[in-house]
Amino acid sequence: MELDPDNQLLTNDTMLKLFLWLRYLSKKKIVFLSIAAVALSVSLLIIVSSLFTGFISAFEQAAVEAMGDVVLTPPMRFPKYPLLIERLEQTEMVVAATAKLSSPGLLHLGKGNVRPVEIWGIEPARRAKVTNFKQSLLNQKKISGEPSLNVQGSGEEIGGFVGIGVLTEPNEQTDEYDFDAAEKMIGRQVFLTTGMIAEEQNSENIRARFKRKTIQFTIADIVFTGVYPLDKELVFISIEELQKRLYPDEKFPIAEQIQIKIREGADPNVARAVIRGVWQSFVEDHLGADQFLIENTSVYTAKYLQRRFVAAYRKQMGILLLIFGVVSFGVVLLVFCIFYMIVRLRQKDIAIIKSCGATSSSVAWIFIGFGFCVGTMGAGIGSVMGYIITKNVNTIEGWIRIIFGLKLWRSSVYMFSKIPNEVDWDSAMPIIILAIIAATIGALKPAVMAARTKPVEILRYE
Repeated sequence: MELDPDNQLLTNDTMLKLFLWLRYLSKKKIVFLSIAAVALSVSLLIIVSSLFTGFISAFEQAAVEAMGDVVLTPPMRFPKYPLLIERLEQTEMVVAATAKLSSPGLLHLGKGNVRPVEIWGIEPARRAKVTNFKQSLLNQKKISGEPSLNVQGSGEEIGGFVGIGVLTEPNEQTDEYDFDAAEKMIGRQVFLTTGMIAEEQNSENIRARFKRKTIQFTIADIVFTGVYPLDKELVFISIEELQKRLYPDEKFPIAEQIQIKIREGADPNVARAVIRGVWQSFVEDHLGADQFLIENTSVYTAKYLQRRFVAAYRKQMGILLLIFGVVSFGVVLLVFCIFYMIVRLRQKDIAIIKSCGATSSSVAWIFIGFGFCVGTMGAGIGSVMGYIITKNVNTIEGWIRIIFGLKLWRSSVYMFSKIPNEVDWDSAMPIIILAIIAATIGALKPAVMAARTKPVEILRYE
C-alpha cells in the first residue's frame, strides 16, 4: 500500500512540533515559570470572581429566605388579609403565602440588659411553607410537625422566637455563637416594649401622642439564620398578639405585607402579574375599590428588592477583576520574554529545521502552538488550584486564625457566618479561555522572529 506523501509530511511536521515542545519543556526549566504565572493568575481571578458571585447569590438567597419569592407591600396596613391569602393560594402560581406585621421595640432581658429589636408578627406554620424558617430554629428543626410559638407545658403564656444575635454576641476570635448559652434562655420570660402613635382630638386641634405597649412573653425557641443583621435584630411573636397590643380597635385581622412562595419553575414576571390581579380583585371586593391601594401597592420579587445592593457589589467585583486582570496581563509580557529568549538562544535549531525543508509558517506555528500549550497547562493547573482554594476557603481562613491569630471573616462585617465557597464556572470559563489566548499572544512575536530566521546567515559560522 502506498503512503500519501502529503499525509506523511503532515505527520512528520506534527511529530517535529511535539518533539520540540517536549524538548523545550524538559530542557528549559524557565518555561515552567510562564506556566506558573498563568496558573497563579487564573486561580486568583477564579477565586475572586467565585467569592464575589457566591456572596451576591447568598445575599439574594437570604432575602428569599427572609421574605419569600415575591413580596406584596401596600402603602398602608390593610384588613382581612386571610381572605387575600386564600385567594392567592387558589391560583396555580402560588404555593403558599403568609402575612407580616412589624414594629420597632426594645427587648428587656434583665436588669440593665436592653436590646433594640425589630418585632415581626408572623404566622409560624404558614411562614415555614413560604420560607425555610423552620430550619433556622435551634430546637424545633429537630422535631416533626409545624413550628409553633406555643410554650411547652403552658397554653396560657405568650411565646416568641428571638434571634441568637439578640441574646449573645459571636466570639471575637472564632466568630461563633455560644449556642449552649443561647439555648439556656429558652423558657425564660422577657419583656418587649413597643408602641404606636395615637391621635387625640380636642376642641382646638389634633395631637399625636405615643402610646407605649409592653408585651411579656416566654422564649419558645432561638432563631439562627446565619445572616447577622437578621439574627441581631429580629424578635418574632404571633401576628394576632402583636395586633391585639398595637391596634386593639381593629375589627379584622390586619397586615402590612404579604410574603409569597411561587411554584417552582414559574416565571416570576408572570407570577407578579397574577398576584397583582388577585390583589386588585381583593381590593375591589373587600376594601371598597380603593384606587390608592391598587395603584400604590408594590409587587416585587425578593431578589429585585435587593437590586441596588447587588448592583453595587457587582460594580466592586468588576473593578477588582479589572485590577487583577491588568496585573495578570504581565503573563503576556512574561511569555513574550521567555519565548524571545528561547528564539534568540535556539536560532541554530531553527536554522537546521528550516534547512531541512520546514516552511516559515511551520516554524511560526511551532512557537504559537507551544504558547498555546503553555497557556492550556497553566489555565488547567490554575483552575484546579482555584477550585481547591475556593471549596476549602473556610478551612483556610480557620487555619489563618489559628496560626496568626487573625480573623479575616466576621459575620458582623460581611453579614454571613460562613464564606461562600461555590466555584462560579460561568465566570471561570471566560477567565480560562482568556488566559490561553493571552499566552498564545505572548508567543506571537517570537514566533514571527523564528519564522524570519535565515538558515544561511545562522549556519555560515558553524
